[in-house]
Amino acid sequence: MEISFRTSKLAKLCSSKKEMQRRWGALRAGRVEQRLQEMQAVDNLGDLSTLPAARCHELSGDRKGQLAVDVGHPDRLVFRPTEDPPPRKPDGGLDWQAVTSVTVLEVVDYH
Repeated sequence: MEISFRTSKLAKLCSSKKEMQRRWGALRAGRVEQRLQEMQAVDNLGDLSTLPAARCHELSGDRKGQLAVDVGHPDRLVFRPTEDPPPRKPDGGLDWQAVTSVTVLEVVDYH
């Protein structure tokens, strides 16, 4: 799956192991790096959802249209489908199999 980042600052941060460790600590940085590698390795969002440790899930409320994967409690790597509008099923739900490109928005505790 293709990954882009909301800002060049976030892209630069996520491309440097040293910067990620400085920002989030070694354990959290390792998890962020792992999730990004998993996202790159799959063909689509549906494939990512089969990885139980990632716990990929759609968000609701003011984060509707966004998704998240776990990077260690309570933090999540938050992203959205790059396509606008995102691919939909006939029932209106997100077509996870058709999502082949995502934009990473942030790593955050949104709880």
